[in-house]
Amino acid sequence: MIANHIHDALAQVRKLQEFILEKKKFQGYSGVARMTGGFGALAGTIVLASDIVPKSPVPQLIGWCAILVIALASNYCALALWFFFDKEARRELLRLMPAFDAVPALAVGAVLSLAVILQEQYQFLFGIWMCLYGLVHVVYRLSLPKANYAVGIFYMLSGAWCLLDPRILFINPWPMGIVFFVGESVGGFILYRNREEG
Repeated sequence: MIANHIHDALAQVRKLQEFILEKKKFQGYSGVARMTGGFGALAGTIVLASDIVPKSPVPQLIGWCAILVIALASNYCALALWFFFDKEARRELLRLMPAFDAVPALAVGAVLSLAVILQEQYQFLFGIWMCLYGLVHVVYRLSLPKANYAVGIFYMLSGAWCLLDPRILFINPWPMGIVFFVGESVGGFILYRNREEG
């Protein structure tokens, strides 16, 4: 009888601990890595806008894929370092759960991107990327600083503009580069300040 009460009490403590972890601000993302991604997007834009890269969709797409790989490597290496070496993370998988919240929106973005690439409708890519990345920010409204939500709104409004304005061409990298430079730089600064204050 007493053993059952102890078991129930421990189960309630575990649930409470999980609830607190879910509500606590996520510290796994690096503001510095994110700002690096923003500056990488700007540097990549400069290269894509130069005479080095042909002004046709496929070379431009390859360039954006390279920028994405660099940004992902920077951000997820920083996340792995936090998970394995930060005392707060303690290598507990539960603490990584907020990072998995982005997966559905990013997966939809990948499918939509593939669909428009197969249809050779490249002009929709910037808008799709911005809108879905903005949606990822909205998902984090409880686990990241509130100002991060505003960055998500910025991405979604920019994406809507790119989708609706026929003057935005995929072979002109500047709209994408500027939006991601501003968004990642500001978002990285927000995360950096959050960690410093935490």
